[in-house]
Amino acid sequence: MRDVGIVSFAQSNAARELRNEVEILLPVVKEAVKQSGLARTDIDFTCSGSSDFLQGQPFAFVMALDGVGAWPPIKESHVEMDGAWALYEAWVKIQTGEIESAMLYSFGKTSPGDLAEVAVRSRRDALENPHAVAKGNFEAEKLLAEPYRTSPLRDHDCPTNSDGATAMVIAAGDSARKLAKRPVWIRGIDHRIDPPALGVRDLTRAPSAELAAVRAGVGTDKIDFAELDAPYTHQELILREALGLRPEVQINPSGGSLCTRTLFSCGLNRIGDAFARIARGDGDRAVAHATQGHCLQQNLVCVLEGE
Repeated sequence: MRDVGIVSFAQSNAARELRNEVEILLPVVKEAVKQSGLARTDIDFTCSGSSDFLQGQPFAFVMALDGVGAWPPIKESHVEMDGAWALYEAWVKIQTGEIESAMLYSFGKTSPGDLAEVAVRSRRDALENPHAVAKGNFEAEKLLAEPYRTSPLRDHDCPTNSDGATAMVIAAGDSARKLAKRPVWIRGIDHRIDPPALGVRDLTRAPSAELAAVRAGVGTDKIDFAELDAPYTHQELILREALGLRPEVQINPSGGSLCTRTLFSCGLNRIGDAFARIARGDGDRAVAHATQGHCLQQNLVCVLEGE
């Protein structure tokens, strides 16, 4: 496997933005590129994460790409997912030897509508499903009903949604070492999916997160802290167990997704916040997590380690 390091990270979020998505994104991308030390035209690959459904128009991500810059012609891709999955695609591309560097970005603007309703309308079975917060409540009630539950469970809090964007630059091996004083390496990354239908799985468990953690190598060495994309407080408990994190491991030192949940950027933000903490010497090895779908249906786990 090729070493892949994160060399820069920038983000922006606000409770309500009057700017459109491209206007929010541009300063963040410029900052990430500036921090990386690379010229924009020297970055080999660009991958974005967003949702056309959230923006309310088809191929809306193309407007963002036009704003970021697609000339001279670039290698580009897009995932209708959180930006963490854009990072995974770029990481795979570096592993193949096709590229040496990549920029990832993601963005979402939730303030114009009711996010709980929008999130469920994006599913094909929307008419048969309650909205997102109702599903979170159902998941919490199932967890509280377990007679053998001994771990503390905080109140079921809902996330504070925000408008914003995130950008990150990654590079392979020696390139990362030249660009960063202390590169933060992606030692392992994996993502898995559980069935979307809530009636066919145990909502008090996250087997896809557990498998992704094993494949990413979470348990092979000490973890200093973890950044978990848990939209609700009770999901921190589910994820701590699924990832096999010891009680002394600090969870979400940045505040996590409950503080600022920028849809389609919150998972990439968890990875970015873990990167920033390690880069400044506040830890050596961390776990970062991203989720998509309702009730922790899709999970990505990333292990980060300082030079």
